[in-house]
Amino acid sequence: MAHILPSGGGKLPSGGGKALINVDDTILLLLDHQTGLFQTVKDISVAELRANVIALARIATLLKIPVITTASVPDGPNGPIMPEIAEFAPHAVYVPRQGEVNAWDNEAYVKAVRETGKKTLIMAGVWTGVCVMFPALDAKAAGFNVYAVMDASGDPTEFVSRTTLARFAQAGIVPTSTNVVICELHRTWRRPEAAEIAEIYTVATPNYRAVMESYQNAKRVGSSDKQAA
Repeated sequence: MAHILPSGGGKLPSGGGKALINVDDTILLLLDHQTGLFQTVKDISVAELRANVIALARIATLLKIPVITTASVPDGPNGPIMPEIAEFAPHAVYVPRQGEVNAWDNEAYVKAVRETGKKTLIMAGVWTGVCVMFPALDAKAAGFNVYAVMDASGDPTEFVSRTTLARFAQAGIVPTSTNVVICELHRTWRRPEAAEIAEIYTVATPNYRAVMESYQNAKRVGSSDKQAA
């Protein structure tokens, strides 16, 4: 629970976790989360998709992870990028493209990624099977560690989503979920941002708020019982 353990100065555990995402070596790449494209997404509800993108933007901002965004023809039918990204990740860098479907075909985009000096890419976008998969495959071939956040991405059908997932696995791209990404970056409740991270969990996993509320209520009841005694 978020409020059981005291803050420990933000130090991460020194034992395991070597196979998990390293927050200091990570970039968040948000690709083509555009309002027009959202209308074609059928493998996840748009409300859930947007909430998960917001959660990723918030954890990246809190933990000072670089964020790079881009869009496919934002002044065309694909539409503008969802405004919540700029709201919750104001440090995000937007890289315009010149019509390329694959962001990795854009030299400025690849340069922006490389200039961060990070080798672990957490990627999400719409469509998963195109806007995420194409640059993910190229980034993996270029030597990056690539994670694809499936529930912060969307495809036109469940079938497309399943084939996308299979191709990710075949290429060595790690499929993951928003909640898991937050947990991997979080690692321990003994950090000063614990309460803020708990709030972010409630965005990606709304029922977690009920867990927090029941815990707080139990604390109040326990305190009242002690005072009555």
